[in-house]
Amino acid sequence: MPETPHIVSDVMTQTVVAVGRDAPFKEIVQTMEQWKVSAMPVLEGEGRVVGVVSEADLLPKEEFRDSDPSLFEQRRRLSDVAKAGAVTAEELMSTPAITVHPDATLAQAARIMAVRHVKRLPVVDDIGMLHGIVSRADLLKVFLRPDEEIEEEVRRTVVSYLFPAFSHAIHVNVHEGVVTLRGHSQDTSLISVAVRLVRAVEGVVDVEPQLTGESADRDGPGTIR
Repeated sequence: MPETPHIVSDVMTQTVVAVGRDAPFKEIVQTMEQWKVSAMPVLEGEGRVVGVVSEADLLPKEEFRDSDPSLFEQRRRLSDVAKAGAVTAEELMSTPAITVHPDATLAQAARIMAVRHVKRLPVVDDIGMLHGIVSRADLLKVFLRPDEEIEEEVRRTVVSYLFPAFSHAIHVNVHEGVVTLRGHSQDTSLISVAVRLVRAVEGVVDVEPQLTGESADRDGPGTIR
C-alpha cells in the first residue's frame, strides 16, 4: 500500500523569527533585515499567532511618505492608507493570520498558499500556538529525493501492491524524478491506477507509462466476454 504522504511538520522550519503586538515599525524592519525574512508572525501571550506582518504591510509608509492620497485613493486603498500611518506590529499586521496545522499534507499547504496568495504559512496547533513556519521552498524539498529512493518506494508501494504476482514483469526507472514504468500487465485497467499512485509518491515529477497488457474483461487475446 502507498505510504502516508509527507506532512508539514516533516519540512517546516522550527526556529521562527517573530515579533510581539507592540513591536515598533523600525524594529520590525531591522529584524527582517537581520534575519533576511520578508514576513513574520505576530505573537501574543505564550506564543499564540494573532497575525502576520510582511514587507507588503510596511511599504505603504514609504509609498505615501511625501504625498497625500486623493479621496478616491483613500477609499480604494483604505487598508494601505491606514498602514501608512501605522507604527506597531498590531496596526500593521494582516489578521487573522493564514495558518496551517503540522499534520496537514504538503499538497494541502501548497493549495492554501496558492489560493490565498501567500509565500509562507505559520504552523500552529489547535489553539493557535506557533510550532514553526513553512515556505514555498520547504514544500519543494520533496523534489530533492534521490532517484534511487523514489524508485525503491515505487517498486515497494505501487508495483508490489498492484501487481503482486507479476511485479517481476514491471520495470521501474527514475531519472530526474520522472518515473518510467515498462512491462506487461495482465489487467490494463490497473495501468491508470498505477499512474495515479506513482504520481502521489513524494518527489515524483512526472510519470511515463509504457505498459502493455490484456483487458480484464478478456479470457484471452481476441476473446471478449
